[in-house]
Amino acid sequence: MDLFTKCYTYSLADELRAHGLYPYFHALETRQDAEVIMEGKRRIMLGSNNYLGLTTCPEVLEAGLKALEQYGTGCSGSRFLNGTLKLHLELEAELADFLHKGACCTFSTGFQSNLGIISALVGHGDYVICDKENHASIYDGCKLSYGRMLTYAHSNMEELEIQLQKVPESAGCLIVTDGVFSMGGDIAKLPEIVALARKYGARVMVDDAHGLGVIGEGGRGTANYFGLEDEVDVIMGTFSKSLASLGGYAVADETVIDFIRHNSRPFIFSASIPPANAAVALAALRHIRNHPEIVGRLSSLSSYMRQGLKARGVPILESTTPIIPIYTYTTENTLRKARRIYDAGVYVNPVLPPATAPDKCLLRTSYMATLTEDLLDEAIEVFAAELAEAEA
Repeated sequence: MDLFTKCYTYSLADELRAHGLYPYFHALETRQDAEVIMEGKRRIMLGSNNYLGLTTCPEVLEAGLKALEQYGTGCSGSRFLNGTLKLHLELEAELADFLHKGACCTFSTGFQSNLGIISALVGHGDYVICDKENHASIYDGCKLSYGRMLTYAHSNMEELEIQLQKVPESAGCLIVTDGVFSMGGDIAKLPEIVALARKYGARVMVDDAHGLGVIGEGGRGTANYFGLEDEVDVIMGTFSKSLASLGGYAVADETVIDFIRHNSRPFIFSASIPPANAAVALAALRHIRNHPEIVGRLSSLSSYMRQGLKARGVPILESTTPIIPIYTYTTENTLRKARRIYDAGVYVNPVLPPATAPDKCLLRTSYMATLTEDLLDEAIEVFAAELAEAEA
């Protein structure tokens, strides 16, 4: 049988294109901002993870340009060999300090961060236990490790305890959870997870890709939000969201980070973060430290939008973060509504199986600190009109 048979018989994308419902790869013609030009038309951007809007911050842009001039375009090697810049070390030191941990290790992407951390820490005979709604990169990190993966229903602490009880006393165990869940916008039950980890001798890792810059004091994330920085063993995060760049990181105590550096294949065998990306992430981090009020602004705008949607009868999934999912239930309904909203000038992300159950599809909307109440009012009117029209 020809390996490519599956490619030639795959038809879903073409079917959606034929019906004008294909929702992916819309091309931006301007930079990532509160308002963008996408495929020739102005759209309000409510589908970005650029939570603090720092992709257009002048000092952040300047830092990237200066790094290009000073260091060139790339490092042409791994961190192990010729690819470590002084800039990388500065970024790692300041991230560790900001997150109140002993040390930091950076990776080329957020996805690689989860692959690299989990596969380094979880070995033969170890167990890793995951929330079923964790990010795909966590699942792949577990597959890349040589440990046994167990899962528990989303935020179900009874099931987590049942899975912990399956772990032999002789085995190491890592509990991994998203801090802020990327689709629902809800926050992990971290105090309960930590308490169970203590009870059963497990370690805790939090993927804070959507928590950094969003919750916690000055945007320090989920562990800080709950006052549990000393109880969470490893915090992972990305640069592609609040830090306006590309890459990822792990923070933990110095001994754990040193072990990851010397045992993580995705770290050892990947080229290091390009200079401009590292400089932008560092400048964005410094901006957050110097302007913690933008985290409050983000929270305020998110609450404003949540209240506005409720007032217009738009069915939303409750959350307290800048991720506000709108219920659309079925795949066809979701695709049609996403298209209508897009054509009306607002960009949102349709979320379909396997990211959701077949009857729990939704529109994922996400918000930036650089949006305005006027833009949100305009978007609310679009949602109210197009969602109602689509139902008619």
